[in-house]
Amino acid sequence: MEEKTNVMRLLEQKKIPYQPHFYGDTGAVSGTEVAQILGEDPARVFKTLVTEGKTRQHYVFVIPVEKELDLKKAAKAVGEKSIAMVKSKELLPLTGYIHGGCSPIGMKKFFPTTIDKQVEGLEIFFFSGGRIGVQVELAPKDLRKVISFQVADVTVQS
Repeated sequence: MEEKTNVMRLLEQKKIPYQPHFYGDTGAVSGTEVAQILGEDPARVFKTLVTEGKTRQHYVFVIPVEKELDLKKAAKAVGEKSIAMVKSKELLPLTGYIHGGCSPIGMKKFFPTTIDKQVEGLEIFFFSGGRIGVQVELAPKDLRKVISFQVADVTVQS
């Protein structure tokens, strides 16, 4: 039995059904590798990105692992002139998570969160369980019971 993460504890406190997936010792780093190990379509596996707007406000974007964040679309979605990715070394003090283990649930403080529109129509999707090697599988409608988020088109068309 793997150790529970804060993400799992928060979901359990709110009695939200989720499925944890552990892949800790596989060496998977990229989201597409994680999707392969889980045997899942990468279109259902999402990564969590933290950005900073021109106003110094931070924003969280949750996007499919095989896509890239479109900084222009992302800035527009949150009403900023421009946004940039937060540097890896700023991530832990800001969110409580390290690069590769960042989850939209359970950050030190809540930041406005946007999930890419690809989540629409998905029954379930996967995202970080708050630690490298852990993913949680959850219905998007259930995620709304834990955090508030908007859905917008924020990725680059590949």
